[in-house]
Amino acid sequence: QDEKLWRAVRITAYVLGTGLLTFTALANAFSWYVQNMWDTLGHFCQTRWLEFYYLFEGDEWKIFLFGAGLVPSLAFWCFNGVLMVADVTGKPAFITRYRIQLGKNDPVDTKKLRQAIHVVLFNQFFISLPMLVPMFSVMKWWGNTFSKELPTFRWFLVELSVFTLVEEILFYYSHRLVHLPLLYKHIHKKHHEWTAPIGVVSIYAHPAEHIISNTLPVLTGPMIMGSHIVSITVWFSLALITTSISHCGYHLPFLPSPEFHDFHHLKFNQCYGVLGVLDYLHGTDTVFRKAKAYERHRVLLSLTPLSESIPEVPKRAE
Repeated sequence: QDEKLWRAVRITAYVLGTGLLTFTALANAFSWYVQNMWDTLGHFCQTRWLEFYYLFEGDEWKIFLFGAGLVPSLAFWCFNGVLMVADVTGKPAFITRYRIQLGKNDPVDTKKLRQAIHVVLFNQFFISLPMLVPMFSVMKWWGNTFSKELPTFRWFLVELSVFTLVEEILFYYSHRLVHLPLLYKHIHKKHHEWTAPIGVVSIYAHPAEHIISNTLPVLTGPMIMGSHIVSITVWFSLALITTSISHCGYHLPFLPSPEFHDFHHLKFNQCYGVLGVLDYLHGTDTVFRKAKAYERHRVLLSLTPLSESIPEVPKRAE
């Protein structure tokens, strides 16, 4: 009996020891692979950045204008260009079948869309672009915005967390502010002309609102952190694409859920923030949490529209 026990102990020790050694070897190999890939990617990005820097001969204003102005604008219009084709033509069905507010903007009113595009272009060229001038001065003051050495990816993730937190705070409270009756009537009502929003109307707003709620919350984070122009470019592009998604009117697969902000356009007095954290703390999402939209407020990981898998409860006939 003792011999059997001893043999079982040896077999167990052998299996566990072999498993531990195998796991350690695989973990080390994986860590080496990830680190090697990380270093290679970092070297690639650093090399491309230096090529770009010398292409502009180190002209910081041109680099800033290109990175903080042109690239994010191109990202915005390329993304929304695809959405506008679907809004106007109803095709491709792969996009339009994911419409959130069924029967609305089907198709979108082209006259209303043209007006929205004119306002958006005005805001971009005559509000956002001039605001880059004082921002450029602030970034010059920090002194590392145009450094020849890129920030590490880990540091960029830290910055991204700060940017997101700052935007959530500033956008939530400025958004609540423009919902006060007087300001709503004269300023914010323009944005809410679209009760069923589309992507391009994410920056369809009164100029005062575009400054206070749309632009400053996005600009402030990088100015606080003294961020590199590459970090600013990525952040501005992400911010514009994310707000376009939240306004697009389609709950598309594998993209962030737009249900939260779409519900705000539908109900007006719910869901003021971006992440929803401050809405939860202030109780401005209570109606949303009881709605079907809350159940659908998640990343869609299948090709079945959530309007089909989680449909609205039919109203009782009176």
